Amino acid sequence: MAVDLSGKVALVTGAGQGVGRGIALALARAGAAVAAVGRRAQNTGEVVDEIVAAGGKAQAFVCDVKDAKAIETTVAEITKALGGLHILVNNAQEVPLGPLLSVEDSAFEAGFDSGPLASFRLMKACHPHLKKSGDGVIFNLATSAARRWDMTNYGPYAAVKEATRILTRAAAAEWGVDGIRVLTIAPHADSPALKSWIDSRPEEAEAFFQTIPLRRVGRCEEDIGEAVAALCGPEFGYLTGATIPLDGGQANFD
Repeated sequence: MAVDLSGKVALVTGAGQGVGRGIALALARAGAAVAAVGRRAQNTGEVVDEIVAAGGKAQAFVCDVKDAKAIETTVAEITKALGGLHILVNNAQEVPLGPLLSVEDSAFEAGFDSGPLASFRLMKACHPHLKKSGDGVIFNLATSAARRWDMTNYGPYAAVKEATRILTRAAAAEWGVDGIRVLTIAPHADSPALKSWIDSRPEEAEAFFQTIPLRRVGRCEEDIGEAVAALCGPEFGYLTGATIPLDGGQANFD
């Protein structure tokens, strides 16, 4: 049975493209009203137009998640405009990739500011609204790169995402009594960034695909977004604190 999220309000950061867009579209198709949050009004506006054209409900909000004040203001605007909040998806992330000796402090700091620190701030800002809903769900995004046997070029990025996973566990433990579930997903998806990498490094990409048991990268909406929508349903009401690898079986999070 398809999940019915009618009456729910979902906040999705980084909703203008890639995984965030896929999640926003899937949640809207399941019936949720979506607050599409991003730095670029044009990108989030296009996603909102797509949702509305399909008969869904959505509104775009401009917010730099590295700005603490902007987060507070945006959450207040969303809950006022859409009448509450039930689902939070912390997807936005600046990615610090490269060898340790080449990654600048500024890039590493931007990774933390846009990732775990932004997620931390958003979770706290959304907490009272999620608690009031009685069945709030938070999704934080991690990465299977943190489980690579060879961490070359992925150290700073994996460090940022592993910090986010720890926040998930802490929030799940502390906020379960508030009726809030908190989950981490670790997706592989055909985002614009991944497509660009595949085009620029086809041989490396082919070798990468061979490490995925299902031998393909997930689709942003159908594979990642629909899984997130399903996890919001009552069938998964007893699941919290877990990391769910939506990566075709590549990573071992045991």
